[in-house]
Amino acid sequence: MRQTWIILAVLGTVVPFYFLVPFFAEPGASVSLFLELLFANSVSRFFAVDLVISSLAFLIWSFVDSRKNSINGWWMVLASNLMVGLSLALPLYFYKRSSSQK
Repeated sequence: MRQTWIILAVLGTVVPFYFLVPFFAEPGASVSLFLELLFANSVSRFFAVDLVISSLAFLIWSFVDSRKNSINGWWMVLASNLMVGLSLALPLYFYKRSSSQK
């Protein structure tokens, strides 16, 4: 199962960046334009807010769970969530969790 978590973590990094990098490579692209487009309509706002709430819930749960199960390096999960997103942080934490339960 550990190999599955690593594969999902890699996919969770590569696939989102596949769509993000070309946006920022375009002339005139900026963080403010990104945020404007992210909240451009009710559908995109729904997904953005859903992801923020899901990420927050996951970070709280994983922090508590990492303390309870003595899982070291929780800061990597936090950093991966902030730098990439839940698509990396979630499988990374499950990998770390499964590694500590050998």
